[in-house]
Amino acid sequence: MAARSKAQLVTEVPLERFLLPVALVDVTAQDVAACSRELLGECDEVEAARRVFCFVRDGISHSWDIQSRRVTRSASDVLAYREGICYAKSHLAAALLRSRGVPAGICYQRLTLFDDASGGYAIHALNTVYLAPLDRWIRFDARGNKVGVDAQFSLEEERLAFLIRPDCGELDYLYNHAEPHPEIVATLMSNDDALVMYKERLPQSLEY
Repeated sequence: MAARSKAQLVTEVPLERFLLPVALVDVTAQDVAACSRELLGECDEVEAARRVFCFVRDGISHSWDIQSRRVTRSASDVLAYREGICYAKSHLAAALLRSRGVPAGICYQRLTLFDDASGGYAIHALNTVYLAPLDRWIRFDARGNKVGVDAQFSLEEERLAFLIRPDCGELDYLYNHAEPHPEIVATLMSNDDALVMYKERLPQSLEY
């Protein structure tokens, strides 16, 4: 389990920006709106965040885990094919919550691509969500669990997919993005084989 205290996120844009449709977070797509209505009903913000986390974590396969070459990019892509890498899965989670009127964003981490730094680094995506009843942001990681990965929804200590290892050169970018980072968008749009993209073409760092 990767647990840590609550992150101190850097949020530089108004809360309203975290409700808008943006590149690849296609909030107003019919299938996204329908899924949001069916999944969330009339539940409150906290329960909505928990349900979205569980749905994206457990109901959407990670492309690498199933060895799929399909590249999904937008929230509606992910819903249609029920698969995607962490970038695409984060777009779906944000879109579902925004469709319900819950502010949601995206955060990134720099991780080793495999067990250590010998294989290089890759940027990993996870989500942020503003919970009005608590008057604060939390993060969750709906990458998808597997052996060695046990992400959970938590309002207290973060239980993310990966624990940052500074001694391995890993970083936790605590910038709270209202839209996907341009380099992430470019990566998804310029690749058509998810396995090759995952092994060789993910960005290794982000500029801030």
